[in-house]
Amino acid sequence: MFLCAADPQLSERTIILDKARFPRDKICAGAVGDRAMRALASIGVEVNVAKVAIQALSVSTQETTRRYVMPGPTPIGRVIRRREFDAAVLDAAAQRGVCVRTGVRVKGIARRPQGLTLQTSEGEVSASLVVGADGVGSFVRRWLHLPQGLLYAQAVEVDTPIHPSDPPRDTLHFDLTATTMRGYGWDFPTIVEGQPMVCRGVYELVRGAGQASEMDVADRLSERLRDRGFNPDSYRFKRFAERGLAIHEPYGCDRVVLAGEAAGIDPVLGEGIAQAILYGQAIGPYLARAVADRNFSLGGYETAIRGSRVGLDLSIRGRLPRLFYGRGRPIAERWLSHSPSLALAGMHYFAGQRVPRAKLARASLDLIAATLASVR
Repeated sequence: MFLCAADPQLSERTIILDKARFPRDKICAGAVGDRAMRALASIGVEVNVAKVAIQALSVSTQETTRRYVMPGPTPIGRVIRRREFDAAVLDAAAQRGVCVRTGVRVKGIARRPQGLTLQTSEGEVSASLVVGADGVGSFVRRWLHLPQGLLYAQAVEVDTPIHPSDPPRDTLHFDLTATTMRGYGWDFPTIVEGQPMVCRGVYELVRGAGQASEMDVADRLSERLRDRGFNPDSYRFKRFAERGLAIHEPYGCDRVVLAGEAAGIDPVLGEGIAQAILYGQAIGPYLARAVADRNFSLGGYETAIRGSRVGLDLSIRGRLPRLFYGRGRPIAERWLSHSPSLALAGMHYFAGQRVPRAKLARASLDLIAATLASVR
């Protein structure tokens, strides 16, 4: 959509191929920062689906639980259902004249003198440019023979009724009490078929496909459910299989680019919706210029993405797993649970608002204090 906003004449020349048929279920906690919605609004796209407005976040560590509230009436984000949200975004693209073909699987890509040919489950498609925005397990990435990354993510989730111990409905809750886990548990308010529910889950990183964690994520989630009085056997768990994580490696070569999770993901939280939208905001104008100039080599793509907002964001996050899930975890936990300035700075960024410099300065001082407290 950002491509078509940059050059509306490209709408009728753009095809979206997706192997799924919509609406389709996709495991995802569904938290979307308002920075993503601001990006969509900048090109006149409003996604009207059921949502829970978010105004606060809470963090539990072994030491304490803290809740931080963003001042002001404007939500910092919302929790949506991917089944509804993705279908609405796809409809918005179709309404702008883009050819949307669902239930079509790409089986191969061949280079031709004048472009590319995609072999699909419904015949061949010719293209001047191909954007691989097909997720962490990207077929396009594999066709380019690019590495999948050393880290693997495992996630499992389930929707349950509200429990009296849950924080207020405007809160994203992160559970870091399992210190041996390279990840976190979550409890996010959601709406399922019109009913207020809570999406509960566990996200964990593993280094290497063959390595196992101390406890399976499904067992960890079962433990979390029992702690709240729920019977795990009464729920159907939804989980990701292990998958390679390409930690923000924007890639562009002759007529092919990677975008979204196919190019890079946030390994700390596994957040992907906002980054995918912001990738579109960065890549759309770039590709529109490339088409106008008939410059299909795309040699400057990686530089352009790395210098964009989403590129800077992901490059920073790609360095954070060692702090949050490695030896620095005690420092990170103390920092998260004792720094309102850090929480407020993060919420400003999540919302797409300017982060006050005073909050950043104070958060930096809090990091020093947390480091000193942890080495005593």
